[in-house]
Amino acid sequence: MSHSVVDLASAQMVNSDKTGAIRVGVMGFGGLGQAAARVLAPKREMLLVAAVDRDGFAYSPEGLDPDRAIATYRDRGSVGHLPGGSLSPTSILEAIEAAKGNVDGFFLALPNLPNTFMAEVVEQIIASGWRGVLVDALKRTSAMEQILALGDRLANAGITYLTGCGATPGLLTAAATIAAQSYAEVHSVKITFGVGIANWEAYRATIREDIAHMPGYDTERARLMTDAEVEALLDTTNGILSLENMEHADDLMLELAGICSRDRVTVGGVVDTRNAKKPLSTNVQVTGRTFEGKISTHTFTLGDETSMAANVCGPAFGYLKAGVSLQRRGQFGLFTAAEIMPQFVR
Repeated sequence: MSHSVVDLASAQMVNSDKTGAIRVGVMGFGGLGQAAARVLAPKREMLLVAAVDRDGFAYSPEGLDPDRAIATYRDRGSVGHLPGGSLSPTSILEAIEAAKGNVDGFFLALPNLPNTFMAEVVEQIIASGWRGVLVDALKRTSAMEQILALGDRLANAGITYLTGCGATPGLLTAAATIAAQSYAEVHSVKITFGVGIANWEAYRATIREDIAHMPGYDTERARLMTDAEVEALLDTTNGILSLENMEHADDLMLELAGICSRDRVTVGGVVDTRNAKKPLSTNVQVTGRTFEGKISTHTFTLGDETSMAANVCGPAFGYLKAGVSLQRRGQFGLFTAAEIMPQFVR
């Protein structure tokens, strides 16, 4: 990881609009991006001013109406049809150009398919000259390693980047980091998640990323699957995806934080794509030895009533707010969710 601290007098200060709200953009407007827009709607400290999808983008300094943006995307295929919007095959680059001096930070709610996609987008943002805060909810260890390799370039570009800031990695990784403090040695970190969604098509990209973890599949095969092929696969499993020993970046983040070696971290779970009720409770178990020589386990369990979207988007914006604080102090470069405490967005 690469962090850069510059003299505060010369640090670029994060902009805010006349109400003092942090101006936020969401890249990717599928299920997760739409949920992110809804999460921001009641917030006083953050204002959604930009939304980007594959075919276009919309920017409004007064703020975008989440309901209108979602309805436009669903009815017409792109937020580019909104007033002030633009349709473009290079929507990300054009949105970044419009964002210069106008958007304090972006939540990258993009599908990382292929596995190099997020890093390629970040390289484009670095090259654009935009300065601000970026937050992702990356899952795969190999994808995060690509972001980590960009640490020096991010710092030199004046970008504060927080990676792995969803639920897992993210919320549960941070909880494991705190739980580890009770121990002289951490023996294992076990993350188990349950996800329930009523209709998989609301989260097409997320489900494809999960399928990529199944035996016989990889990111490329999952990316190339048609919706009909996904449906056929889910029909064979009654809509259930059971995932074990996943390649999840919690292991890398906890290793970098000095909690334990990555081989002591395991992640798995069950996704029900046909029922909103979680098939099991999401939790993290941290087992270790105390300084007195006692072996014990801490368990942190998320409430079953909280959705995947709530547990991903809430932390992502909490980390974005923390990133703004870092940026204002002239701290640029790359951080993980295991290093920084998220700040609650009111």
